[in-house]
Amino acid sequence: MNLAAEVNENLAHYSNVLIYSAMAVYTLAFLAHIAEWVFGSRSAVGRTAAAITADAEAAQRAKVTVRVGGQGGGTAVLDRPKIVTRSAAGSRDVPDGPGAAGGTEQGDVYGRIAVGLTVLAFLFHAAGVLFRALSVRRAPWGNMYEFSTTFAMVAVATYLVLLALKKNVRWIGLPLVTTVLLDLGLAVSVLYTASDQLVPALHSYWLWIHVSCAIVSGASLYIGAVATLLYLFRDRYEAQLENPEGKQFGRFAKSVLQRVPSAASLDKFAYRINATIFPLWTFTIIAGAIWAEAAWGRYWGWDPKEVWSFITWVAYACYLHARATAGWKGRKAAYLALIAFGCYLFNYYGVNIFITGKHSYAGV
Repeated sequence: MNLAAEVNENLAHYSNVLIYSAMAVYTLAFLAHIAEWVFGSRSAVGRTAAAITADAEAAQRAKVTVRVGGQGGGTAVLDRPKIVTRSAAGSRDVPDGPGAAGGTEQGDVYGRIAVGLTVLAFLFHAAGVLFRALSVRRAPWGNMYEFSTTFAMVAVATYLVLLALKKNVRWIGLPLVTTVLLDLGLAVSVLYTASDQLVPALHSYWLWIHVSCAIVSGASLYIGAVATLLYLFRDRYEAQLENPEGKQFGRFAKSVLQRVPSAASLDKFAYRINATIFPLWTFTIIAGAIWAEAAWGRYWGWDPKEVWSFITWVAYACYLHARATAGWKGRKAAYLALIAFGCYLFNYYGVNIFITGKHSYAGV
């Protein structure tokens, strides 16, 4: 059978054009996000977390409580309430920043433009992935190029869904669009593979189940990793608020960090994402084992892809276990989460490119 004859070259060409069009619009969204941060930081309307915290502490100091002692009622005792700067979990009681636009009208306009351009780019992007699938009438994730384009599409979709649910996640926009551009640039320049049919081993309904779960898991874990990375910077920024005599961030870095959610909120957001997606990643590995038994006659053979999928699972399990039992929050847990996501990235790029195994038949 001539497999090449089963490829619709016109649809494959349209897919490439749509992916390049999406990259162009993502670039405009990237510039709009930059303008959102830059122009939003120039207005005096936005108030820093330090100012908010200082106001709250001043209000607490000004409060007094009158306690009357004894039945004879005589002496009034003034109590100054204790000021709490850290919660029981170790996070500072600092309020969330007002979001990416910094609470400024001009910044908010650029932010809305950025989100609108991101939506438009996503539509081009999703159409490109769909046309790729239609060109060969199969799942559009049979090689690294297709996996990368679909992965980026799902990551953007996750972000847009969170926005549609009225979640305060616009601060993710700039790092997300930047990463998507890098991912698509790598896909079209290094990982590109012409639209073609799959090898017989991949002709299974498990391709739809196993790989789609891996893509959704990875895209969501990426959102959690972005929040974790921002947490580390924000946590250090809040530490500097407590010790203004130490080494300080630059002016622009401060204008950014004072407007993202508090370190405690970022830590909680990342944990919820990772905890929610961990069962799906577990199912991904189980589904892969079932597919391996159907394709190769064994559930587990310590193939490099299987090994690193398991290492990734163990890393996230350690992170969640440390949070749940050892009470790890903050920087130690953040480092564990980033190591776990690094294992996921190596499982995808490192294993596929540098290590030969049974999963190498798809090529790049």
